[in-house]
Amino acid sequence: MTDPTQDPRCLQDPYPAYAAMRSTCPVQPVPAGSGRRPSYLVTSYAEAREALSDARLSKDTAVFFADKGSRRRLHPAVAHTMLASDPPRHTRLRRLVTKEFTTGAVAQLRPFITRTTDKLLDQWPVGGPLDFMADLAVPLPVIVICELLGVPRSDRVDVQRWSAQLFAAGEPDTIDAASHTVADYMTGLIAAKRRSPDSSLLYRLISARDGDDHLSEEELVSLALLLLVAGHETTTSALGNALLALLLQPAELDRLRKDPHEVSAALDELLRFDSAVSTATFRFTTEAITLGGTDIPAGVPVLVALGAANRDPARFPAPDRLDLDRDAATHLAFGHGIHRCLGAPLAKAEMEIVLRAVLVRFPGIRLAVPTDQLDWRRTRLVRGLTSLPVLA
Repeated sequence: MTDPTQDPRCLQDPYPAYAAMRSTCPVQPVPAGSGRRPSYLVTSYAEAREALSDARLSKDTAVFFADKGSRRRLHPAVAHTMLASDPPRHTRLRRLVTKEFTTGAVAQLRPFITRTTDKLLDQWPVGGPLDFMADLAVPLPVIVICELLGVPRSDRVDVQRWSAQLFAAGEPDTIDAASHTVADYMTGLIAAKRRSPDSSLLYRLISARDGDDHLSEEELVSLALLLLVAGHETTTSALGNALLALLLQPAELDRLRKDPHEVSAALDELLRFDSAVSTATFRFTTEAITLGGTDIPAGVPVLVALGAANRDPARFPAPDRLDLDRDAATHLAFGHGIHRCLGAPLAKAEMEIVLRAVLVRFPGIRLAVPTDQLDWRRTRLVRGLTSLPVLA
C-alpha cells in the first residue's frame, strides 16, 4: 500500500497523482503511520460531497484520540475547536458567528479591505521584483481578520508568525508550542476586552460568553482562536494560487486585464482550479460504511481531497484547463455540508478586491522565476506557495 500524493514531486503538482488514484478507485486506503490502521483517501467529486455531509463521519477529535495515547501537547483551545466537533455542540458554536460572515456583513468590510489593499500596493516598486505572497497575500488577510476581531495593530506581526508556526508541517513540537502561545495571547486579549469594551467581533463573542448563549470560557478562547487563524491562512493561499493560475494562462489573464469587473465571476473557477485547502480537516468513521464501492471499517480516518474532487472530470469536463466561462459554483474549495467554511464570503471579497486592484494598477505583472523554482508549503492540508516572485 502506497500513497503517491506523499511524493515530494506532488508538492509542485499533485493533480496527476490524484487522477491516477481516482481512475483506479475513488476511495482507497493509504498508509497512516507505523502500527496504525490505514486512512481512506477520497479523490472523486461525488464521493467527496457525500462524505462531507455524512453524519457517520465524525469530526470530534477528542473522542477519536481519547484512547490513542498521543504524546502531543496541543492546547485544548486548538485541539477542540468548532471544526473538531459535531452537532449539537458544533451547531451552537457556529450559530454564534454565522451572522458575522454573511454577504451583507462582509459588504460593510469591503471599504476597509479596499483601503488596506491600496496601501499595500502603494509600496510596490513599479517594474521591480517583489514577492506577491510576502507583500500582499500574507499581510492583507491578517490585517482584515485582526481588524474584525479587534487585535491591536502592534500585535499583528506576532499573530502572523504564530499562525504560520501552527501550520509547520512535520514539526509537531513547533505546532504544539505555538498552540499554547496563541491561546495564551487570546486569553489575555479577552481579559483586556472585558476591561475595555469595544465594537469588535471578539467583544461580541465575550458578550455571548457572559450572556445567555452559555459559551464556556474555553469555548470562547477556542472560537476566537479559530477565527483568527482560519480567517487568513487559507485566503493567503487562495490568493497566491489564483494569481499564479492566471499568470500561467495568458489568454485568461488578458481577458481579466481588459475587463477587471469580470474578476468576481471568475472566482469560483479560480477556486476550483487550484484549491487552497487540499485535504479537508479530520474526519473518522463512527461505524462501518461503504463509500464509492469501498468498505471502510469503523474508527478510521477518512481524508477528503478537495483539490482532487475539484479536478474530477465526471463533474468538471477538461478539469485541468482553467476556463473562466465554466460554471464552477458547485466546487468544493470551501467544503460542503454543515462544516462548509463560514468565512467563504469574506475570502471571496478579499480575492475579488485584491486581484482586481493588482490587474488595474499593475497590468504588466508577470512571473519572475520559472515555475519549477516556485516553493510550495509542505503540508497535506493547505496547498499554497511560500513565495511568488513577480515583476510588476
